Amino acid sequence: MKLPRTVHNWLSYTGATIAALAFIVFVFLMVLNMFSTIGQAPYAGILIFAVVPPFLIFGLALIPVGMYREWQHLKRTGEHTIPHFPVIDLNQPHYRNAMAIFTIGSVMLLFLTVYGSFEAYEATESVVFCGGLCHNVMEPEYTTYKNSPHARVPCVECHVGPGADWYVKSKLSGMYQVYAVLFDKYPRPIPAPIANLRPARETCEQCHWPEHFSGGQQTRLVHYLADEKNTRWEIDLLLRVGGANPPAGHPMGIHWHIANKVEYIATDQKRQTIPWVRVTDAKTNQVRIYQTSGTELSKEQIAKAEIRTMDCIDCHNRPTHIYHSPNLAVDLALEAREIDSTLPFVKQTGVKLLATSYDSVASADAAIADGFRKFYREKYPELASTQQKAIEQGASALQKIYSQNFFPLMKAKWSDYADNVGHLMFPGCFRCHDGQHEDAKGEAISKECTTCHAILGQGKKDSMAYSDQPDGLPFQHPEDIGGVWQDMSCDECHTGKVGSS
Repeated sequence: MKLPRTVHNWLSYTGATIAALAFIVFVFLMVLNMFSTIGQAPYAGILIFAVVPPFLIFGLALIPVGMYREWQHLKRTGEHTIPHFPVIDLNQPHYRNAMAIFTIGSVMLLFLTVYGSFEAYEATESVVFCGGLCHNVMEPEYTTYKNSPHARVPCVECHVGPGADWYVKSKLSGMYQVYAVLFDKYPRPIPAPIANLRPARETCEQCHWPEHFSGGQQTRLVHYLADEKNTRWEIDLLLRVGGANPPAGHPMGIHWHIANKVEYIATDQKRQTIPWVRVTDAKTNQVRIYQTSGTELSKEQIAKAEIRTMDCIDCHNRPTHIYHSPNLAVDLALEAREIDSTLPFVKQTGVKLLATSYDSVASADAAIADGFRKFYREKYPELASTQQKAIEQGASALQKIYSQNFFPLMKAKWSDYADNVGHLMFPGCFRCHDGQHEDAKGEAISKECTTCHAILGQGKKDSMAYSDQPDGLPFQHPEDIGGVWQDMSCDECHTGKVGSS
């Protein structure tokens, strides 16, 4: 097959060479992505479908451009820019040497191109790429990620996942994000939940299996009161995790919500107000609709609303980017002995210092250290001299807490991100289990505490009360507030910054 005479020019040759190299790299990465477990990663498509093809297209585009220029040259001069190909006689030593150098150099260049492409692909898969490239914007998410239970799970495993469809969706979303960062159009703090996040069944449930019957899980909650002695208060809690009961096929416990189909309508962006719930029983297919009594949604409102099917993220909505409240953060530091619990009022003082607003991390560090020292210097001058090491250690621990949970530049902290596991500082479970969601028969969604957990023991460290009953002990508030806690939601008082909350 003969090619047009005008194709014989240096520009077309260059374009053909670029296109050929890009095609080889494209095929190599495609094969790697299809057959290698290393290659099957969400960001592989960046190189395969976004970076390599433009080079291929650019090279192919140079061919007709070179042909057009060659045609123009022929019209003007009647001669080709390349009158004839050079004659290569491999019997001549200098031709053989030149051919060997050209061949070896081309192979090395091809290898380096492929290797560099693969290394670039590996880099785009990294956590540093996701969290460090846009340092200021992603600092809160990156920092909280590194201190989370999922610190060894790459960001793309949850935010993109495998497959081309969600890769394309994430890239389309990413185009606007790049624009927002370049032109400073991004919100502070970054809003949550993320719109159009991939369903948890396609990401979380690749490692976790909520339908599996897990029975109960015992956990110990430790709080320190805001009194002078920082009184330690413990709760031994049995969480009825449950799941789908294999012998009976009947779901139970907390994971009943996943084993059955639960749908809901939220009327706010953060999904904290849920006036409408629809439950489809997995065994009988019976459908029941619950609405908040007195504020029922109309048919028109329901038709226009987004009906979301409940999954893991509706309760475990902060599985990785966890912002601890001042109260919880100080409790954890006291329990880990990073702060000396024998320092009087250390819980109350630490929480107040952390809950104060600061303009920057640097100003927070200075104010926290100075405020912590000042409190003991003025209130306990003798202790300030005898326990100087413990006070300095406590100040350093508070500064560390601040740097890991508070981000003034992005205006991000615990109060901006509701945590729906439990119901202490945010509505959480009570978004639906408030006793006010009723079906057509007037039956309400249960508000019974023992549906999801049982208190096995509670009290001060040296005077714990334990239960031998299946439903455990009735809850006892650490401070005597009468029966108020029975008529209110916990989050109405517990804000995360009051020393006893």
